[in-house]
Amino acid sequence: MQDLSYYEILEVSQNADKTTIKKAYRKMAKMYHPDKNPGDKEAEHKFKLCNEAYQCLSDDKQRSIYDRYGKEGLQGMGGGGRSSAGFDDLSSMFEEMFSGFGGGRGRRQNPADMEKYPLDMNVDMTISFNEAIFGCEKDIEYRYKKSCTSCKGTGAKDGKLSTCKQCDGQGQVYMKQGFMTFSQTCPVCHGAGSAPAQPCPTCHGEGFEEVKEKVTIKIPKGVDDDNRLRVSGKGNIGKRGTRGDLYVTFRVKPDKHFQRDGNDVYIAIPVFFTQAVSGDTLTIPSLTGELELKLDIGTKDKQHFRFRGEGIEDVHGHGKGDLIAQVNITYPKRLNDEQKELLAKLQDSFGIESKPHESVLDSAIDKMKSWFK
Repeated sequence: MQDLSYYEILEVSQNADKTTIKKAYRKMAKMYHPDKNPGDKEAEHKFKLCNEAYQCLSDDKQRSIYDRYGKEGLQGMGGGGRSSAGFDDLSSMFEEMFSGFGGGRGRRQNPADMEKYPLDMNVDMTISFNEAIFGCEKDIEYRYKKSCTSCKGTGAKDGKLSTCKQCDGQGQVYMKQGFMTFSQTCPVCHGAGSAPAQPCPTCHGEGFEEVKEKVTIKIPKGVDDDNRLRVSGKGNIGKRGTRGDLYVTFRVKPDKHFQRDGNDVYIAIPVFFTQAVSGDTLTIPSLTGELELKLDIGTKDKQHFRFRGEGIEDVHGHGKGDLIAQVNITYPKRLNDEQKELLAKLQDSFGIESKPHESVLDSAIDKMKSWFK
């Protein structure tokens, strides 16, 4: 990217106007900004190149020299000869682009009104396979946050806050890198610009207390791993008494016999080889009872038999999946003399059909012999 021209870096044509260049720069700066790519040296390098390109192309004088003489022409201008217009434009642009992202200097909320925690909260719940399939009601115990009444949620004794010494009340700390200045949220006051003069003795400076609660939730049929259920008005309580929502994320235990794939469910059916050959009829378990599985004559190992609508009910009410029975053929590990004799008679009864390998192997052997003639 370093060998590209300024126009190629910003992905614009050489006759692009200022509005197009500015729009392209905003896009590239957002993509490669260090705050969005922490620890990525390549992104940091590209970000610097984008800044360098925009600083030049946004200034008419520098752009004119660059178009005629390239980068070498700019080097002759020296540091003092460059216009500050590009810097001013970059500064205002970053305030606009990254406000709320840790880089803006926009108007801050009153620290006394800022919440110390999100009002919505999440808890994980593990349920069994059959509870997920058929739905159920379950009690859940959890702890939610409630704003401390003694300090009104500020974490400060008597609610008294003082200017944060780390950021001098700015809520941001600034770092210089070359000709660019970057900002990030103050790690001490977390952007509030103020900190407790003394910690609240009731909540020890936390600004909240934790309250234990128990609620009963109704789990719908068909929930799966990572599905979330929203329980309205059961989350954390803020400074103004506003209460968020509780989200329950489900983890479903696997079943010993059934394996789930979306709304379909699989079951492995062990079948003795004679049953597979003769096309036997078996009784197999389903989610709601029993089903009859009619094997094909000469059923193959791993062959699937699908039962429509015998699967799992969709959690959003869009019908039901299927049950798929997979045949796993088993063979005897040892044979007695009588069984060997019976199998030999059975094989002979099929005649040439029982020796399909012979014609294949004979032609292969004949072909191999021809190689050495």
